[in-house]
Amino acid sequence: MSLKDSVVIITGGGGGIGLAAARAFADAEANVLITGRRAMRLDEITRAQPRIESLTADAGNPSDAQRTVDRAIELWGRIDVLVNNAGAGSPMALADASIDHLTSIYAVNVFGPTLLAAAAVPHLARSRGSIINVSSSLARKAVGGLADYGASKAALEHLTRCWAVELAPQGVRVNAVESGPVESEFLRDRMGFSDEQIEAVKARERSVIPLGRRGTPEDVAHWIVALASRDAQWVTGQVFAIDGGFTLV
Repeated sequence: MSLKDSVVIITGGGGGIGLAAARAFADAEANVLITGRRAMRLDEITRAQPRIESLTADAGNPSDAQRTVDRAIELWGRIDVLVNNAGAGSPMALADASIDHLTSIYAVNVFGPTLLAAAAVPHLARSRGSIINVSSSLARKAVGGLADYGASKAALEHLTRCWAVELAPQGVRVNAVESGPVESEFLRDRMGFSDEQIEAVKARERSVIPLGRRGTPEDVAHWIVALASRDAQWVTGQVFAIDGGFTLV
């Protein structure tokens, strides 16, 4: 897929889709910088994979956007691909809405990707690179109690389309993958669900997904890598649902 020696930044690379994508890019002989908040976990990953480097950074912290870009440039002198994968969200009823809850979600899902993309654009323009935003099927599928999370991902999808139009004259492509339910620690680590709640959610999702199973991080990572490759050089401004048909029902 023509990714040999390209430079890729992936936020939220310590697990799930982000880690699967990092490994897939490394397998394609790209150089990858992953970010996340768990330093020990990031160190564990980088020790096992020589093509992956890490930076402890918070996607919701505005000052970490430039730090992330600067680290990639320090390591490899260029940036070819930015994957805005880090996500935040937890259930909350409308009656309980608070500014702190809203800010915590939008800081990671909307503000962070915007600031990181802005910092990376000059380098992406030089390499005629691409941005891939990782969205969620809940951007389209209504679920009570998850309005804030779904709305933040819908915002990310519209940013994808707007950035694609704005950056096309510079040769920078922007696309998104809209992930359906995948087997990761997201429900526990990000949504804060108990084991009992997680099993109930998984059973309900399996019962309605047309292809009969929840996805794997690798199912989504494959399409992230494909969209970043030169094989997709005439694709921009698109949001691809990778969800086993979840959003069809």
